[in-house]
Amino acid sequence: MFSFLRQRSSPPSRTQIDVDGRAIDIAVRVSKRARAFRLSLPAAGPLLTLPETARWADAEAFLIKHRHWLAARLPRTATSQTLVAGTAVPLRGVPHLVVPTGALRGRVTVATTEQGQSLLVPGAPDHQPRRLYDWLKGEALADLTDRSGVHAARLDVRIQQIRLRSQSSRWGSCSSTGAINYNWRLILAPPFVLDYVAAHEVAHLVEMNHSPAFWATVERTLPDMARGRAWLKAHGRQLMAWQPPVTQT
Repeated sequence: MFSFLRQRSSPPSRTQIDVDGRAIDIAVRVSKRARAFRLSLPAAGPLLTLPETARWADAEAFLIKHRHWLAARLPRTATSQTLVAGTAVPLRGVPHLVVPTGALRGRVTVATTEQGQSLLVPGAPDHQPRRLYDWLKGEALADLTDRSGVHAARLDVRIQQIRLRSQSSRWGSCSSTGAINYNWRLILAPPFVLDYVAAHEVAHLVEMNHSPAFWATVERTLPDMARGRAWLKAHGRQLMAWQPPVTQT
């Protein structure tokens, strides 16, 4: 069933498992924090997380046991999306075609062209994805700062810092010190989705948990919270498929 060689010293970085006649590639990661095996489906593909002290033979057994779980979810796994010319990027939920301007300098702009709603991106071809990524992050930070401020005022709490991250499985996080991290991909979702995540994280400054009191706090600042939450459950995997440009070395 498996196409890897058994290793006694350390697990392989990747392995394969036969799922309904298909050889599925699985990334393997060892985590100091992990206390048990975990199989997940981030946008980059299936991932098996192992505790540091785990035996690879036990990891094999875990994969065999969960191959049907994987088979049931693979069809819903989104393929990776990149910010390149000719791609339709869903800015605030609306598809925008990425169109190079041909100019080496300038700013990314939103325009209506013959192709419809477009993002006009300057720079050399190799630099355009980074230009667009940086611009999208700027838009995300502006929108998230605005909506976070609204919810903080409603809940009478203070935000110390807002930062953007590129997490593969989280939309945001909040620390007890008042620092909030958001996923840059939220700028690709409809505004009511970004607003829901902002309300969710700011509400953690009142309740650092997911208790009934926490959800009541989210609803207090955003009565329509169920709409954004439902959208993320239905479309979040497709949103996570958008990848930042690979850093040039």
